[in-house]
Amino acid sequence: MSNILEQAQKVQSEMERIKNDLGNKTATGDAGGGMVTATVNGNNKLVSLKISKEIVNPEDIEMLEDLVVAAVNKAQSAAQEMSQMEMGRLSGMLPNIPGLNFNP
Repeated sequence: MSNILEQAQKVQSEMERIKNDLGNKTATGDAGGGMVTATVNGNNKLVSLKISKEIVNPEDIEMLEDLVVAAVNKAQSAAQEMSQMEMGRLSGMLPNIPGLNFNP
């Protein structure tokens, strides 16, 4: 039993380390052929948004809004995938307890 508790503490410690590391990693998504680029960190927070001057048209704000949404969504999806890959490494550290499924 103490071995299981020790392993759980290691997993918890590793999870905290991964969460901290993810805050320093980024994922990027773009739309409009790269005219709009969004960068999101591993905690899924938008950290940067770049909009090319050529795409800014006061007569068509709706298109720009759509491109921003698309770029942010792509970046968030990439960040989520990155996070899942990092957290997935923890599943190998978890003890095998019959009847409990720790794997996402």
